[in-house]
Amino acid sequence: MKKSVKQNKIRLQRKNRNRAKIFGTAEKPRLSVFRSNRFIAAQLIDDASGKTLLSGTTKEFSKKAKTKVEQAKLLGESIAEKAKKQGIQKVIFNKGAYLYHGRVKAVAEGARAKGLML
Repeated sequence: MKKSVKQNKIRLQRKNRNRAKIFGTAEKPRLSVFRSNRFIAAQLIDDASGKTLLSGTTKEFSKKAKTKVEQAKLLGESIAEKAKKQGIQKVIFNKGAYLYHGRVKAVAEGARAKGLML
């Protein structure tokens, strides 16, 4: 088996294992994070109805912050502010297949800084 195929298979297994334990509701939605090489995106998802409540991406902050970690922190703060406007106080953090490190961690810390309970 090719190395890249094996790595993708392991990443998918890690994602499914993490996702099996997490379920978002309307009162406590799931904060899902997607990380690419250039950008990072986050969205609040209500799994009970299967709808995305709100979303954001670092494309909005690429001019304001210099590093990707700073952009991720701004994204977390932005998501928290949008959630507060909709009356959401608590969320379940879904890091997907990514390690809780670097940009993924910065999104969580930014959301906590604005008072969103993870």
